[in-house]
Amino acid sequence: MLGRTANGLFWMFRYLERAENTARLLEAALRMALTRDVVTAEAEWRSVIATLGLQKPYEAAHEAYDGISVWNFVLRGPSNPGNVRNMFATVRSNARESRINISSDLWEAVNENWMRIDRLLARPVGQSAVGEVLAAIRRAGTQVHGAFDGSILRDEGYHFARAGTFIERADSTARILDMKYFLLLPSLSYVGSSLDTGQWEQVLRSVAGARVYSWLNAGQIEARGIVEFVVLDYRFPRSLAFCRNALRDCLGALARTHGTEGSAVTLMREADTKISHLTVDQIFEQGLHEFLVDFLARNNAIARAIAEDYRFHA
Repeated sequence: MLGRTANGLFWMFRYLERAENTARLLEAALRMALTRDVVTAEAEWRSVIATLGLQKPYEAAHEAYDGISVWNFVLRGPSNPGNVRNMFATVRSNARESRINISSDLWEAVNENWMRIDRLLARPVGQSAVGEVLAAIRRAGTQVHGAFDGSILRDEGYHFARAGTFIERADSTARILDMKYFLLLPSLSYVGSSLDTGQWEQVLRSVAGARVYSWLNAGQIEARGIVEFVVLDYRFPRSLAFCRNALRDCLGALARTHGTEGSAVTLMREADTKISHLTVDQIFEQGLHEFLVDFLARNNAIARAIAEDYRFHA
């Protein structure tokens, strides 16, 4: 497979995952902002922008952190090149470049959803429409992944696409957790309060884990259990452990196909030693923020190594 084709599949699914994760983050913030006072609601929207790393461009374009300004900036803002509308345009562009390596079902799912979302985001999104738009973005991710899983040959293209998915998913989950600890709580005095509980519920909703976590833990919301679930539970498909396992399988399959192990596999093994035998108590002892910063750095290094090993830009 040509490096540029592998690059197209890898980034097609990274951007698809990023768009879906962004929609979930906005949905969780919207739900919380609607049930809070003005000051707390502003903090929620500020945290969304901070999580996405968009503080400087947002503040250059807007004076306040109100919901309608934030979600329009994130979804379609012209001063935000990484908006969701552009993400889906990139998904479609990469799908078109990889057209001979994907099925007709997958191409149709991408193209139809891109047209739908482009139409929904062609004009500013108001309060009455934001729920429909966010649901359409999440539904697009589900439909494209369904077409992919149901129609793609399990060859190297499949593994490049999956690698992009799990690199991006792990990055998103880690950033949301770090946001919770560093940005959402005003001070340590709030830990254990009702505000703290509400913020942890937001974390679960942002990673689509609220229902399954509640089922596993009889509805008990507490920091230790949620961190253990989102970081270490191999059964939950958005946990860091699940993403790391899935990425390891993808890299192993690619190594077997190409008959050699690249630097990404080496970095993967090193990263495994940092998480495979960890307990949640050890994570809190070393510091959740410190653990997540290290995880994100290793995740990004693996992504760069994949591009180098398989000559994405050759």
